[in-house]
Amino acid sequence: MSRSSFDLQAALAVPFPTLWRGLSTRQLRPEVMDQPGLEAQAHHDALRGLATINAFTRSAACFFPAIRRLVRECPGRPLRILDVACGGGDTVRALCRLGRREGLDLEVQGCDLSADALALATAAARAEGLEARFFQADAIGAPLPDGYQLITTSLFLHHLSEADAETLLRRMAAQAERRILVHDLIRSRLDLALTWLGTRLLSRSPIVHIDGPLSVGGAFRLEEVAALAAAAGLEGARLSQFWPERFLLSWSRDAAHG
Repeated sequence: MSRSSFDLQAALAVPFPTLWRGLSTRQLRPEVMDQPGLEAQAHHDALRGLATINAFTRSAACFFPAIRRLVRECPGRPLRILDVACGGGDTVRALCRLGRREGLDLEVQGCDLSADALALATAAARAEGLEARFFQADAIGAPLPDGYQLITTSLFLHHLSEADAETLLRRMAAQAERRILVHDLIRSRLDLALTWLGTRLLSRSPIVHIDGPLSVGGAFRLEEVAALAAAAGLEGARLSQFWPERFLLSWSRDAAHG
């Protein structure tokens, strides 16, 4: 990593006590990994670090029960899934492994704005022999493609302003034929402490060490997520909380119409 990258991280780093005291309100701060001009190798190292943390916390597993149900409800054809803002593709790979392990007919794809992230995602899927397709898309700036029964996103909402988060939920619901699932952090002191410790134990990336706690500061609380879902018109949306300080927002087209 270049000296300029380290200087950028130092400029963006926020002291832990400042984050701790400020959790009563949402603080959306710029994260290192979102900055233009970040070196590809540093970006890849950070994405791999996040993949390790996500694997340890079994982030993708919160999607599995709904996927199993949808497969049963849609027999005779593959269940087409799109993971929005897929990053390095660890969620896509986890869903592909689920399909292979349990004999589920899944067609899993991922989209992201970052070409570097998509290159890493594609290479990692090929290395595992997984059939997954990745493509570039701006989920906030343009409508998502159609043809997917399930659209998911994981650990992306906390990067967005309230207006953009509402836009994302609207776009996902507009294009999903059956269901959307949104997984993210819950803003709390427990999550901040766990994230600060976990990023340092599970990753050597200094970007992950900085961005992890910043992500908690930018995350939503459950009542704020519920308000976003209501503003986006997700009638009948359900929220559940699970360890470690995560939430799952689930919206079904059938439930909304029912």
